[in-house]
Amino acid sequence: MRVLVTGATGYIGGRLVPRLLEAGHDVRVFVRDPERLREVPWGDEVEVASGDLQHAADVRAAAQGVDVLYYLVHSMASSGDFEETEKRIARTVATEARAAGVGRIVYLGGLHPDGPLSRHLRSRKEVGDILLASGVPTIALQAGVVIGSGSASFEMIRHLTEVLPYMPAPKWVRNFIQPIAVRDVLHYLIESATLPASVNRAFDIGGPDVLRYGQMMNGYAVEAGLKQRPIASLPVLTPYLASQWVNLVTPIPRSLAVPIISSLQYDAVMREHDIDGVIPPPPGGLTGYRLAVRYALAKMREGEVETSWRNSAVQGAPSDLLPSDPDWSGHTVYTDLRELDTLAPPEALWAVVEGIGGDNGWYSLPVAWAARGWLDKLVGGVGLRRGRRDPDRLAPGDALDFWRVEQIDRGRFLRLRAEMKVPGRAWLEFTVLPRPGGGSTLRQRAIFFPSGLGGRLYWFAIAPFHDVIFAGMASSMAKTAVSGRPVRR
Repeated sequence: MRVLVTGATGYIGGRLVPRLLEAGHDVRVFVRDPERLREVPWGDEVEVASGDLQHAADVRAAAQGVDVLYYLVHSMASSGDFEETEKRIARTVATEARAAGVGRIVYLGGLHPDGPLSRHLRSRKEVGDILLASGVPTIALQAGVVIGSGSASFEMIRHLTEVLPYMPAPKWVRNFIQPIAVRDVLHYLIESATLPASVNRAFDIGGPDVLRYGQMMNGYAVEAGLKQRPIASLPVLTPYLASQWVNLVTPIPRSLAVPIISSLQYDAVMREHDIDGVIPPPPGGLTGYRLAVRYALAKMREGEVETSWRNSAVQGAPSDLLPSDPDWSGHTVYTDLRELDTLAPPEALWAVVEGIGGDNGWYSLPVAWAARGWLDKLVGGVGLRRGRRDPDRLAPGDALDFWRVEQIDRGRFLRLRAEMKVPGRAWLEFTVLPRPGGGSTLRQRAIFFPSGLGGRLYWFAIAPFHDVIFAGMASSMAKTAVSGRPVRR
């Protein structure tokens, strides 16, 4: 079948695409930025349609000749009119899918109770209702907490459990949750492609275990070899305060913590098991919670995390690409350029450049970098603990602490775009050049487009530290390339 996947660069979509290929389907992916697919293992095996789901013409072109359309996009915004935006996108996709003669829509929504819902759960339900009313046979799979290496829900459980020996927690830790392993979500998604046209409804999906959220945290502790944590349920921790708490003690940024926590205000348990009569469970049965945690930890230890919450778009973070240098004419731009020659061969120097951040740190004043990360967290940014998906390799679109990879020409050039909270837009570039006769040159450039007077004052306030931070970074990276011993900070 010819399949169109929206959200192919997301956590679920990035895992679904290779499995659809393995099942023999022809896959077309719909993305805003095709550059983000350049480094994925399956990038050369799919057809790429680029555009914006809000533009009917883009959706119309992508949907032509498609048998099955996977709708795997949803906003993680916590303010503004995201509900109206999501409904508008769903209506556009529904209209264009019907006009193109798409045979089926597969939608992944959220498990929810009857009655009042959080804005995010309500929005996901409304999107499902729009798609179900589209005239195109639709299956809306409604899942709760997804457990897998790199999932935001799993990472929140992991970090809360590992960081805190005693857990003052909101009252929702006593709510009942029916988690589902990511492998089981993928099973249901793949099998949904071949359902008969008579199936047009929503189905609850979940794993075999129903647990309180606190039990899930202590189940993680057992699998991770930790002592079980005493948990105190505190009614004073509102969803907003709880999201601040999660933002401070875990790498999950506030913008992502808000929708997760708002959804935990309710019991999330399957109300019906009708899915069993339509899609049988996977061979061997559904994966229990503890086993799903075990699988996730094994993937992390082996460095085989396929997709991660880290690479989710950050609401409010700068997303514009760096203009080419000639386009700077007439604009206020501040730069800090460092060049350093080293005896290290270019490939050794590049390995250090591509391995920067995460556990390797930033090669200068780790206390200063950590302090900047905490300040960013305090004002709602992503902070420095977001880390990186892969310890050795980067790809366009990868998150890297409070940066994002904007461009990479492997072996030569890396550009990072700042996603920390700053009064302007910032980039950091590294260029590795071979030297005649041996060795290499590291060219390091910081670029800042200030926003108003505050941006200008910010740059001049931190300028005295540049000689220490940026010069020290270039020098330490060069020394590491010569010694061949990574500096982990």
